[in-house]
Amino acid sequence: MSSRTNFTELLEAGSHFGHLKRKWNPAMAPYIFTEKNGIHIIDLNKTVVKINEAAEALKQIAKSGKKILFVATKKQAKDIVADKVKAIGMPYVTERWPGGMLTNFATIRKAVKKMATIDKMATDGTFANISKKEKLQISRERAKLETNLGSIVDLTRLPAALFIVDISKEHIAVAEAKRLNIPTFAIVDTNSDPNAVDYAIPANDDASTSIILITGIIAKAIEEGLAERKVDKENTATEEKEGGKTSRDEAEKLSVDAKFKTTDEEGGVATAAKTAAGTAKKPRRKIN
Repeated sequence: MSSRTNFTELLEAGSHFGHLKRKWNPAMAPYIFTEKNGIHIIDLNKTVVKINEAAEALKQIAKSGKKILFVATKKQAKDIVADKVKAIGMPYVTERWPGGMLTNFATIRKAVKKMATIDKMATDGTFANISKKEKLQISRERAKLETNLGSIVDLTRLPAALFIVDISKEHIAVAEAKRLNIPTFAIVDTNSDPNAVDYAIPANDDASTSIILITGIIAKAIEEGLAERKVDKENTATEEKEGGKTSRDEAEKLSVDAKFKTTDEEGGVATAAKTAAGTAKKPRRKIN
């Protein structure tokens, strides 16, 4: 399989720039190429390998029909992630991570249902029977819920995986996923611990160009998985349709064969009876 990116693309995107040397996490040592002007430089050859691994794993998860939750609440990443993820129909959190989003998922679902209830109130005439003040309070509550939870409205069950930008900032999301054994994928900079996630992509998680490139690659891999799933479902439906037709044809053929067999047997019996009757000697008449 060909690589999804290369050293040059990552270099041009600034993915090689890490944090200041004094802010580094020693666990990132295997992914650091060198240090220049007090800044750690990430080994992009290893980044290429890790991107390919993460992309392939996420592609298979998407192909299986499961949801992948994207988490990126930092200013330079939130809009990028939202745009990329909307296109592939996956849920995302780009405002504030709601505490207990995963570990207390039932409560989060209740809040989402509350949004639906408010929407129903606006259409069934309930709003017409309440005061202007109450209407304003409910509308503000709806707007707040939309901001925090609007992107996960369709997430009816726990996600199969998380993709995170900056695990130091999103440490609560990482901890909740780990507690529930949900696989985690992340862009990990030199100030973070790559061992905190299952698939760490060593790269600059601050530069917008780096985030755009890597998130775009991941989104494309997920899109491929969804497309393959669609093709597989269509092929399965076609096979089942053809299989049903074949079964009906075989049943009809068996029915016809059985009918002819019965007719032949009956005809054979009748013919045998006639032959026996024709060849049997007639009794001689007695002559007086």
